[in-house]
Amino acid sequence: MEKLVFNIKIKAPKEKIWKVLWDDETYRKWTSSFCGESYVESSWNEGDKIYFLGAAGEGMNSLIEKKIPNEYMAFKHLGELKDYKEVPPNAETEQWTGAMETYRLDQKGDLVDLHVEVDVIEKHIDYFKEAFPKGLETIKELSEK
Repeated sequence: MEKLVFNIKIKAPKEKIWKVLWDDETYRKWTSSFCGESYVESSWNEGDKIYFLGAAGEGMNSLIEKKIPNEYMAFKHLGELKDYKEVPPNAETEQWTGAMETYRLDQKGDLVDLHVEVDVIEKHIDYFKEAFPKGLETIKELSEK
């Protein structure tokens, strides 16, 4: 697995950026760069499961490993979802089970640095290198409105 790192500077309060990242309406907008109809099912509490889903009920089940509101969110990816149900581990999912995805907001004067790190298996590296910057640009646009 390779760790990809993405950064973008946003001229908006951390609280607004946090809201753009995780509120349902704006989450769906910025993640459309990955999958046309992405959404999340979660209580958003540290230690709880979170389901990252597409329109047909496919996606990932993960754990909110750490949450510091308006500062830091860490997800540990556990497995796959099909038809809205967790799929038992298989050779494919075992390649990325335990992969981390983190979001950090650091205030630097009137700008906030959104720093994202994501563990990715080799076959998805090019995809994420293309999709993530598009998603971050959408976060910036929505946050700076």
